Amino acid sequence: MTNNHPNAGQDEAPPGAGPLLPFSVSDKSSVAELVQRMGETAFQARNVGLAAEIWEAMLHDETTIFFGLAGAMVPAGMRPLIVYLIENRLIDVIVSTGANLYHDVYESLGFLHSQGDPQGDDVRLAHLRVVRFYDVLAPEHEFSRAERFCTEFSLTLDVGRPYTTREYFELLGKVMAPVAKEEGILTAAAKNGVPIYCPAFGDSVHGLAVAEGRQRTGRRIMFDVTGDVLEMIHLSMTAENSAVIYVGGGTPKNFIQQTGAAGYIFDRDPAGHKYGIQITMDQPQWGGLSGCTFEEAVSWRKIAPEARFTTVNVEATVALPLIVSALAERKAHAGRKLPELDWAWEKVSVGASTP
Repeated sequence: MTNNHPNAGQDEAPPGAGPLLPFSVSDKSSVAELVQRMGETAFQARNVGLAAEIWEAMLHDETTIFFGLAGAMVPAGMRPLIVYLIENRLIDVIVSTGANLYHDVYESLGFLHSQGDPQGDDVRLAHLRVVRFYDVLAPEHEFSRAERFCTEFSLTLDVGRPYTTREYFELLGKVMAPVAKEEGILTAAAKNGVPIYCPAFGDSVHGLAVAEGRQRTGRRIMFDVTGDVLEMIHLSMTAENSAVIYVGGGTPKNFIQQTGAAGYIFDRDPAGHKYGIQITMDQPQWGGLSGCTFEEAVSWRKIAPEARFTTVNVEATVALPLIVSALAERKAHAGRKLPELDWAWEKVSVGASTP
């Protein structure tokens, strides 16, 4: 059969193609070398390597990096890794589930999670007042002590004004710092000027702690959730470039992703995020956001059409330590020019014209 394609017979690779280098085992490989060689293979190994490459590109560009944290990452042992990201400014803004931020309080106060049996006797665990997250265990009475710390903190706040969740967690991090047994996400973020947002605050022990304080004392601590939205949009809008990293999906992902298309609130055209990494096991065909592709997000103008992005379909406690360890070994953050974070949306005039 004759091939009439105009490029037939030419030694020209398709766009984006390169040599696939089979993985050979070496007892001298560092983590950075391992991740790089994974990136030279295929499937999800290639995406792990590509994620490290894109993250490093974010760090070398003038980029504000938004980090979305879902799933039970802190109980699973990822807390020191996230502290490393904060202290070394591999990320600039955090949006998290309330659960991860509560478990951070729990561990910062010196309480521990333990390994357990995922096939264990849950009736017996309930009798012993031990809670289970798959193969992670925690005693209920220590949970209650950490929750009480959050309740007592909430009762020190001013009932005369609402708080953004950024303000709430910054204040909580500062209060925890003198009593923390070791550095945590909230304490490190407060010290390093990394804002933390929690769009589903009530869906966590933090929400329960504040509710318990109100029920006990009648003090109404109020939250400015609209202020959170406006601050996040302003952070994205005023960034030289914006980048997103999602661990899992859910509310943190959408809360970050929507900022790429919401510049119209300040009379700006949507710019879309310039870089993207997602680590998830969910799939797009169910229609949920946790599996939504970056390509789909381009249709919403949440992701820029020319953006560099990849989705790593690997469980996050496997992929994230590999990627971050490779970046740490390469000192990818060295010499990074930190972005100036601007969440002061109030200074923007209503109806201001597009620059």
